[in-house]
Amino acid sequence: MSIIHINNLTKTYHDTEVPVYAVNGIDLSFEEGEFAAIVGPSGCGKTTLMNMIGGLEVPSSGNVVVDGSVMSELSSNNLIDFRLRNIGFVFQAYNLIPVLTAKENVEFIMQLQNWDKKKMDARTISLLESVGLGDKLHSKPNQLSGGQQQRVAVARALASKPKFILADEPTANLDSTATNQLLDIMEQLNKEEHITFIFATHDQRVMDKARRVVSLDDGKVISDVVKS
Repeated sequence: MSIIHINNLTKTYHDTEVPVYAVNGIDLSFEEGEFAAIVGPSGCGKTTLMNMIGGLEVPSSGNVVVDGSVMSELSSNNLIDFRLRNIGFVFQAYNLIPVLTAKENVEFIMQLQNWDKKKMDARTISLLESVGLGDKLHSKPNQLSGGQQQRVAVARALASKPKFILADEPTANLDSTATNQLLDIMEQLNKEEHITFIFATHDQRVMDKARRVVSLDDGKVISDVVKS
């Protein structure tokens, strides 16, 4: 079942007299349970495309439909609520709150959604255990390695049971060991819990793990390969 439909999506920037196309007429869809990578050289439109899928940027034309909702037609308040309930984000820079523990960082999204405390505690502990950090519940970000911080970020992204995870260069700041651990955990979550992951990446290790690779150049899809 398709959970994301991208229809003739375009994003232009008018910093010059000639419009600059960051994304230029892209049509794509993503199915539930995919483990997909969007790849291409710097400036090809990967991050802009991911931001529009996540409702962080508004397209110049075309639309992104997530689970039947047209993202650009949602009001600001409805969009915030929609993202909280449907989309998990994992960023290159981890974006953890430094004064909160690993457990509190994961709980943060659920608190915004007014989860019952017992259910929130149980889910938080379960998520941190699933990413191999059951013994780091009370550690703050500065007490964790980069790989561990990114695993907390993955647990946080999964906290509200989103329909899919958008991961923008999640391995960029990690060494090989941490990268392999992170990708193995994400792949396991994908296979066992059917969580949909969409990556934007330059990292060959992510491309190798992905079961679908969408290549962009100059804001256009130049290939879309599903591995057998």
